[in-house]
Amino acid sequence: MSAPDKAFLSREYNNRELVPEHAGFFARWDELSARARSRMTCYLDRRYGDAPGETIDIFPARKGDGTCLMFIHGGYWRALDKKDFSFLAPAWVDAGVSLAVVNYDLCPRVSVDEIVRQMLRASRWLWQNAEEYGMDQDRLYVGGHSAGGHLTAMLMAALWPVFDRSLPKDLWKGGLAISGIYDLRPLVEVDWLNADLRLDAESALRLSPAFLPPATRAPVMTCVGGDESSEFRRQNALLGSSRWRSVFAGDIAMPGKNHFSVMDGLAEQKSALFEGARRLMKLDK
Repeated sequence: MSAPDKAFLSREYNNRELVPEHAGFFARWDELSARARSRMTCYLDRRYGDAPGETIDIFPARKGDGTCLMFIHGGYWRALDKKDFSFLAPAWVDAGVSLAVVNYDLCPRVSVDEIVRQMLRASRWLWQNAEEYGMDQDRLYVGGHSAGGHLTAMLMAALWPVFDRSLPKDLWKGGLAISGIYDLRPLVEVDWLNADLRLDAESALRLSPAFLPPATRAPVMTCVGGDESSEFRRQNALLGSSRWRSVFAGDIAMPGKNHFSVMDGLAEQKSALFEGARRLMKLDK
């Protein structure tokens, strides 16, 4: 790949440089998240596996029909933590939806392959333990942002009975992928990022959900900020134009939002993103 092309990809995927005020988002999310954990009923650091990062936080809803959203955080598979996203809980619990915010170990300590396997284990744990926290096993949904959008799509392509014969084929009843990356091949050329991810042509293709079939007919929705880079907007369009077309339930427009401000919509009940997520869960009736 030529130097100009590599420079283009390096710039297009560097969200922190594209949004100079990104640190303000992280600081506000941290403050709101600490407040949510201190004021809400929550079960923190429940273990779904033996590795250090294999933990999950549960914010149970006291009302509703047992619906649960498992949220997977972003950070390019190498940064951030579930505790940074507790701020999503107040709006969802108030809407009658339990929120499970899942953690995973980070690159380069582990590979992206291993993070995918951790998300399989987390999904199994949530399905097996749902009733203990007032959730309905048949009302589980998954969503994620950025790297979490990628992992969401990977879970919607997972063959659950192959992973564990005790699991239903349709463990997840729907997926919401926000600002995700569904073709990982360009990241091989982004030197500052791939130094930690350690992807090569083979692994990048194998881990790209755009080239995998969805495992069930469960609906998948996408969202990307209108002010995100051209590459993130291109990536977002892949699930609506690829082999996922048969399960694609629509794209949620968030005009004027960048890679970080788009996430605020998932914490605001009146936002298009929140309302779209409720449609996915069939809670808009």
